[in-house]
Amino acid sequence: MAVSGKIISINVSEETGTKKTPVDSAELVKEFGILGDAHAELTKDPELKHRQVSLLATESIKKIFDMGLDVAPGDFAENLTIEGVDISHLPLGTILSFKSGVALEVTQIGKKCHKRCKIYQTVGDCVMPREGVFARVLSGGKIIKGDTINIV
Repeated sequence: MAVSGKIISINVSEETGTKKTPVDSAELVKEFGILGDAHAELTKDPELKHRQVSLLATESIKKIFDMGLDVAPGDFAENLTIEGVDISHLPLGTILSFKSGVALEVTQIGKKCHKRCKIYQTVGDCVMPREGVFARVLSGGKIIKGDTINIV
């Protein structure tokens, strides 16, 4: 059975560990990531090459918003903000497919937080280390804000 979600925001930045800026569309490159985004540069590090694209659910962002912090898509340095799918509980190896032919493989759930980010310092919590999802690009192409994501 296929489950689908939706891209709420596509976010990019020139540096890692910083808020990302929303854009209307992005070009994903196989085994690299999003053109023009700092995460793609991480693919040069063999230990990080599986973290080409990061994803976070709007439901995760809402948890921090409900704690009193004014946060929005991209504030957690995620590339794709999606809704409608509990991505943080998907099994590793799950394939996320888009109508353009782009396909991502879930490679990591959560991450080690080496230094407490500004969000953590402000509200005492950050969801990215627990609920952020990382994926590698199996097939590239263009994605657009509002595209449907199918999880099979």
